Amino acid sequence: MRIGLRILLGYFLIVALAALLLGQVFLREVKPGVRQAMEDTLVDTANVLAELATDDLLSGRIDDGRFATRIRALAGRDIGAGIWGFEKREVTYRVTVTDDRGIVVFDSAGRDLGADYSRWNDVHRTLRGRYGARSTRSDPEDDSSSVMHVAAPIRDGARIAGVLTVSKPNRAMAPFIARSEAVILRWGLVLLGSALLVGLSAAWWLSRQLGGLRGYADAVTAGRRAVLPRSAGEFADLGRALQTMRERLEDRGYVERYVHTLTHELKSPLAAIRGSAELLESALPEADRRRFAANIGAQSERMAAMIDKLLALAAVEHRQRIEDPAPVDLASIARDVAEAVAPRLRADDVALGLEADQPLPSPVGDAFLLRQALENLVDNAIAFSPRGGRVSVTLRARNGGVALEVSDDGPGVPDYALDQVFERFYSLSRPGDAGRSSGIGLTFVAEVAKLHGGRAWLRNRDGGGALAGIELPAG
Repeated sequence: MRIGLRILLGYFLIVALAALLLGQVFLREVKPGVRQAMEDTLVDTANVLAELATDDLLSGRIDDGRFATRIRALAGRDIGAGIWGFEKREVTYRVTVTDDRGIVVFDSAGRDLGADYSRWNDVHRTLRGRYGARSTRSDPEDDSSSVMHVAAPIRDGARIAGVLTVSKPNRAMAPFIARSEAVILRWGLVLLGSALLVGLSAAWWLSRQLGGLRGYADAVTAGRRAVLPRSAGEFADLGRALQTMRERLEDRGYVERYVHTLTHELKSPLAAIRGSAELLESALPEADRRRFAANIGAQSERMAAMIDKLLALAAVEHRQRIEDPAPVDLASIARDVAEAVAPRLRADDVALGLEADQPLPSPVGDAFLLRQALENLVDNAIAFSPRGGRVSVTLRARNGGVALEVSDDGPGVPDYALDQVFERFYSLSRPGDAGRSSGIGLTFVAEVAKLHGGRAWLRNRDGGGALAGIELPAG
């Protein structure tokens, strides 16, 4: 399981448990809280009514006096109240009055007149000078049938002459409780949904940061060019640490590899120079002396060219990206290269032709590197062209980008070598006695193409000769 998914599941589990516990606490507190508020109101109501009923109870007219008349009149009152979206049409209070023995002497519902309430908690405790209240089900099997009873004493001086009880069904508060629970549940779901979105965002961000660093590490491990991904916080510190480690390890391995390959490739020209020098120490005919001296010069130039090209290749291979990319005018670069190789064209009796599509997309990159790459391709084409031959440089708009092609009239590339021409130090014998090249030029071309997000290729033409090129994406 991916770390992002693990973090998301762990985070969501914690939030879900917290929301569940919090929701349970709220739901468990809603009903008692509403009933506590209702009990507080009933306490005030019972005490007010107890004061109003005192005179009638003490005079023996509690069941037919003015108090009883007014209380019974409540049943016909149309309240017409709107309470927080709920309509209330009638009074849900029931008022009972008991004497000092607990016998019901007044009942606004007219049901229990003469009944003995002395054992009920509300009457029993109030007659003894304590706070009396109870909640009793009218149907023992139905929890929703519970009724709250709150009592207040009716006093004759210091003596408790009776008890007035106000009763109210708990189901009268059920709509308010149900709505409160629904609001809590709704907002609980909103909380969980928000937590899920936040968790998804956090998991995506973490996965993206880790995935970027992992891709960078994989690319470095595979030897590919890799740009350090943009990160933040500790991930940025980790990325910089990885980059520093990569650069130090690459520098060490790069130097070791290049020292090894350079040493290997310089053995042949050094051996040729040494042999020619040894022969020049003895008496030789003038023609042989000049030939061996020319060989020493040619091998020295070969070593110098090899070192220069190897340094240029090392600079390109070591770059992970183009620092300051800018639009490049390939047609202008092609004209500059044509002017630079003009002396060699005249010396080798080779013609050069330029052709470019109009309009031509402009790739974004490093103009200097692209000029060097094109010059390498043209140098190769001239070297393999016969006297009187022709080298063609063509710039084409292709696949939304640019294709830069260089063709020659030479012998072409043997089939066995087509898959190896871009390998470092791999070279073929040139026509005549020109020997071999450094084997670095095409490798340099391929690295420049990759650095620009493109590719280099070489194949034989149907009519003879070779065709090499670079494909670059447009800016």
